Amino acid sequence: MPFGNVIAERLAIESTYEGLATVFEIQDVKDPVTRKTRQQPVMVLAAEPCALSQTSLPASTQTVTADQVNYDAKLFISPDVVIKPGSRITIVQDGMTFEGEQAGKPFRYPTHQEIKLKEVLNA
Repeated sequence: MPFGNVIAERLAIESTYEGLATVFEIQDVKDPVTRKTRQQPVMVLAAEPCALSQTSLPASTQTVTADQVNYDAKLFISPDVVIKPGSRITIVQDGMTFEGEQAGKPFRYPTHQEIKLKEVLNA
């Protein structure tokens, strides 16, 4: 027997979503001119409401040019959304942009799903 009212609980959780997620998957894409197939990122989801939370304290690394801080994060998003492991996810929330890669399978609940992310640093 489920606890409470799943529909009401889902609406309550989704009302707290302050971020927007864009998801990219690596897919085979055929060049129309050369007809060669290459793997490249393809947007599969845009501006999906979500929430991002930090899951661990950041690890800081000092380099010659700058300090580098890496974060692990957890994405909260609709259980109806399918995001494949290894997908790149960009979340814009509270004036910041987080770029991460899905680390493992999502943990699904009737009201939401939780996806662990590892920060991807652009070179």
